Amino acid sequence: MNLVMQFGLIMGVSFLGEIVRALLPFKCPASIYGLVILFILLKTGIIKLKQVKEASHFLVDIMPIMFVPICVELMTTGEALAAIFVPVVVISVVTTFLVMGITGISTQAVIRSDKKKDSKNNSEKEGAKA
Repeated sequence: MNLVMQFGLIMGVSFLGEIVRALLPFKCPASIYGLVILFILLKTGIIKLKQVKEASHFLVDIMPIMFVPICVELMTTGEALAAIFVPVVVISVVTTFLVMGITGISTQAVIRSDKKKDSKNNSEKEGAKA
């Protein structure tokens, strides 16, 4: 699948996230809904990994460039942030570790689920051979 089609697929899922955000009353960014939808579509096999792999690698490769405007803005508003520097640093550190922990637990759960599924499939295959 070519790169344009892969980006189109990712953008379509992102648009679904926008629709879900508009329909639900929660204060959650549309990008989070889009990621959850893409995760569900990948786990259920509706979308195959090869259908978005190249585009996702490209997006991860250019991710550092996306932080340049934010960094520049922080440098230009440094005086305004000086008054709230300590609370911002504390919140940033705490939430960083919280996100890392939740991500690790979620990843481990998915890996364990896949291993259980694989071992179940292998035992069924061995049972069919006997």
